[in-house]
Amino acid sequence: MPTAVVTGCNSGIGHSFARVLISEGYEVIATDYIEGDQLKALQCRHAQLDVRSPESISAFASSLSGQPIDMLLNVAGTMAKHEDDSLETVSKDTLTRIFETNTFGPLLLTQALLPNLLKASEARVGIVSSRVGSIADNSTGGIYAYRASKAAVNSIGKSLAMDLKDKGIVVTLLHPGIVKTGLDPSAANTPEAVLPDEAASKLWNIWQSKGIEDTGKFWHREGQELPW
Repeated sequence: MPTAVVTGCNSGIGHSFARVLISEGYEVIATDYIEGDQLKALQCRHAQLDVRSPESISAFASSLSGQPIDMLLNVAGTMAKHEDDSLETVSKDTLTRIFETNTFGPLLLTQALLPNLLKASEARVGIVSSRVGSIADNSTGGIYAYRASKAAVNSIGKSLAMDLKDKGIVVTLLHPGIVKTGLDPSAANTPEAVLPDEAASKLWNIWQSKGIEDTGKFWHREGQELPW
């Protein structure tokens, strides 16, 4: 049975993605920094993992020593209130907090689990990013910390893809679109917003269909490639 590690599983897309992978026959290790009711309700292994903490990442990696990991999906994410993330209001504290989860976490967790990924025959790494991280697609400005954190993790994902290509590990950047989660409560009022289950299902179809020739690309949940 192949093994998948998923972050951010106590709610939203992470929780839905864990359920998709369980239904697809994966041994899922669902993680979150809070071992809450939704995480515990998943019919799989679960673990406390704070991707902001190098110590937590190291302890988690040690618990999986020697175990092959076929899929690593970095979903955990956060954002500030829009009124706290504007040109006039964004602060170093806000930038640091957002980058710790959205940018540093995926890189440091992938680094820590690289020995496990290399033990798998066809490993995949996914990073749930956001279209707002596209520099070419930016026509509105604003949300400085969140937007920059996603642009930075896109760059990290591209570098991972280049470094891991000759090892056969496919790296994919995934844009879920606007999703009705607690990340941004205002999204619930957006006509194109979807529920987490729909976003996760569509992202799964994209993620598992991409081969090494597509490594390092950035995909919308509806299937189109997004610009950097």
